[in-house]
Amino acid sequence: MKLNAQSLKDRKVWEDKGYKIPSYDRPAMIEATINAPEWVHFGAGNLFKAFLARDAEELLNAGVLNKGIIAVEGFDPSIVAINNSHDNLALAVTLKHDGSIDKTVVGSIAETVLMDPNEAAAWEEMKRIMSAPSLQMASFTITEKGYAITDAAGELLPLVKEDFENGPEAPKSYLGKAASLLYTRFLANKAPVALVSMDNCSHNGEKLQKALMAYAKAWAANGKVSEDFVKWLSDDSAVSFPWTMIDKITPRPDESVKEMLAADGLEDVDPIKTDRGSFVAPFVNAEETEYLVVEDKFPNGRPALSEAGILFTDRDTVNKVETMKVTTCLNPLHTAMSIFGVLLDYNLISAEMKDEDIVALIKTIGYKEGLPVVVDPKILNPKEFVDTVIEVRFPNPFMPDAPQRIATDTSQKLSVRFGNTIKKYMADETLDVNDLKLIPLVYAGWIRYLLATDDNGKGFELSADPLHSQVLPVLKNISLGDQVTVDDLAPILTNANIFGLDLVETGLAETVVEWFNKLNAGKGAVRKTLHEAVKGDE
Repeated sequence: MKLNAQSLKDRKVWEDKGYKIPSYDRPAMIEATINAPEWVHFGAGNLFKAFLARDAEELLNAGVLNKGIIAVEGFDPSIVAINNSHDNLALAVTLKHDGSIDKTVVGSIAETVLMDPNEAAAWEEMKRIMSAPSLQMASFTITEKGYAITDAAGELLPLVKEDFENGPEAPKSYLGKAASLLYTRFLANKAPVALVSMDNCSHNGEKLQKALMAYAKAWAANGKVSEDFVKWLSDDSAVSFPWTMIDKITPRPDESVKEMLAADGLEDVDPIKTDRGSFVAPFVNAEETEYLVVEDKFPNGRPALSEAGILFTDRDTVNKVETMKVTTCLNPLHTAMSIFGVLLDYNLISAEMKDEDIVALIKTIGYKEGLPVVVDPKILNPKEFVDTVIEVRFPNPFMPDAPQRIATDTSQKLSVRFGNTIKKYMADETLDVNDLKLIPLVYAGWIRYLLATDDNGKGFELSADPLHSQVLPVLKNISLGDQVTVDDLAPILTNANIFGLDLVETGLAETVVEWFNKLNAGKGAVRKTLHEAVKGDE
């Protein structure tokens, strides 16, 4: 068994092994899609294959769609080569919490194109696709960092600055290439299109719009394009930037999943790390739970994705769903687990869910401290969302997700995931911010984590974080067993960029320091403090 079109012709071999394979006429779908594309997707990675392409696959099998997706890779040419070597087929392995496994061969990707002006044939194909009047949407999963055009100091990134100056002819930055292709569409026919960010970040559509508009305005100011291009890109009846909320845990391709597939007789499915640092394989592994809520703003129409469970609504509701998830129902719980999971030497989120203290921690943060100020979007129930997180998603033993991965960039997450809840407590006269006990414990846990010493006194490697250069010097003279004051930690505690507010001004700094001193009292202090904290909060 090999993942290619020829091997799939022997349907019985695949189906006998429990694989779902395309039941539609895939060559006809590919031809129709390439001739008159309706959906192009930028960022042909794991989330795209496990979620969006898989949903499209279900709709193709059901006869709801007759066209698939054109995948675009603008960062890593190796991903294009891998997709092409498997005839643009992918294998989506859904690892369910009850122990069952769904194995779906995804054939909805009609072609994968490299977005690179230096590759003449591929660039011409991109221009053809992006100029097609039939194109309804271009979606993006390029990570939140993909939308950045400036560095931490607010200076334009070198490639962005170069593209601003040189215009749309031979762009080098990722979004510069995308903006150039939009200019091609503008020159060709000015056909309407929706540009849909599906990345897991707040106000993602706004981020994409601001970045692309920056290119258009710079090019117009430099005389590289007409002001009409800026006007066209600014007209949401011509080019829309819907907001979305996406949620599906999709870890890197896992070795245990590869072994399971190999036992089925599937060949050539080894995960690899490409020269660009991407972790890819012909298969993707993901959880069963998924949410995608999209602002219904598509000036050229859209595929019938609601038939796959994707929710279309207004911008305000999307914003409320995103706020609910990020500030209360999932992300804060994930961050709390990542910090204490690393300190207590866990390597799997699912293993942490057998730890009564950690489960009590996230239940209190979610149900007791978070839900009283949650934004209820109505379209999804906040308590049911938390229930699913705690009872289904996090305990899933087949999801190879690690606290070390979740702990990446924690300094960038705390202000949104916890700071908003604190602000709501402070703004509500019926609530007292001093009633918050376990959110300050998480803050203290993060500072304790930054000492890079676990609860047994052993060192570990900190996950990457852009603010390490700012916060680690504050802690350089603090060791396990040391006690500190608010003044000692003031450069961290007063940093509103980290917490969303000044913890000294809120009155929470003393609580955070008190928790830190308990967590740092010596070996075993993290476990002891966590246990006493959650028991005392019952």
